Amino acid sequence: MTGTVLLTGACGFVGRQVLRALDERGVQVRVVVREGSRGGLPVLEAIEKVIATPDLFGETADWWAEACKGIDTVIHVAWYAEPGKYLQSARNIDCLAGTLQMAKGAARAKVRRFVGIGTCVEYDLAGGVLSVDTPLRPVTPYAGAKAAAFMALSQWLPSQDVEFAWCRLFYLHGEGEDQRRLVPYLRSKLATGEPANLTSGNQVRDFLDVREAGRLITDIALSRKQGAANICSGIPIKVRQLAEQIADEYGRRDLLAFGARPDDPLEPPSVVGVPSTASG
Repeated sequence: MTGTVLLTGACGFVGRQVLRALDERGVQVRVVVREGSRGGLPVLEAIEKVIATPDLFGETADWWAEACKGIDTVIHVAWYAEPGKYLQSARNIDCLAGTLQMAKGAARAKVRRFVGIGTCVEYDLAGGVLSVDTPLRPVTPYAGAKAAAFMALSQWLPSQDVEFAWCRLFYLHGEGEDQRRLVPYLRSKLATGEPANLTSGNQVRDFLDVREAGRLITDIALSRKQGAANICSGIPIKVRQLAEQIADEYGRRDLLAFGARPDDPLEPPSVVGVPSTASG
C-alpha cells in the first residue's frame, strides 16, 4: 500500500474519478485546489487535508515542497482544459511552468513517485494506431506543453531518485463532462427532440468512460511502472457509430444530422491507442 497521495485537479472531470478510485483503495489523499472550489469536492474518508491556492500554477517550488511534506506519491491531473480554447491557449505555457515548479518542490520534499497526465495528441497521429513507442509530434500549444513536461520530467525526476510515470489520455466521456463536448451535446439535443448537427462522423476514435480512466490512472499511480502509459480502450469506433448508439437510447436516430457541419481537414482520420497496464 502506498503512503499519502497528493492530488491536483480533484474537482475536475478526470481528477474527480481518480480521487474516487483512491478512496475505494483506502488510500489517504491530500488535495490541492483553487480557492473557492472546495465545494466541488466529494465528501470522502480518503481526504486527509485540503490545501487551497489562488493559482496552482503560480506557486513556487518552495511552496510545493511544503505542500508535499510527508507525501509518498504526487498525481498531477490539473491543467487548463476549457473546450474550444485550450488547444491554442497561452495558458498552456503557464501550466507547463507551474508543473515544473511543482516537480521541483516534490523532489525537494523527497516524494517517492510523481505521476503526470498527458494526451494522445502528443504523438505523431499519422500512424493511426498509437503505442508508447510512437514518436512524439505535437502540433498545438497544448500538446507541445504536455510533451515538453514529459520530456523534461522523464529525464530529471529519475536523477532525483523520484519514480516518474506519464498517463496519456485518449477520448474520454462520462460523468461530469463539459456540456460543450460531443456526448453531452448529443444527449441534450436528443433529450429535447432537437436535431444534433454533426460532421460526417467517419472519424475513427478510441473512446473510454472517464470512470475507467480514473481507475487505470490509479492503477499506474499505485504501481512501480515508470515512463509513458496509454489510458485508452484500444477499441476503434467511428464517431458516427458512437452517436448512433447514444441516439438508440432515445429511439431518435432521425435527429442525427450527419454532414451538417464540415469535417476539419486538419483532424486525423483515425486515433486509436494501444492500452498500457500497470505491470507493463
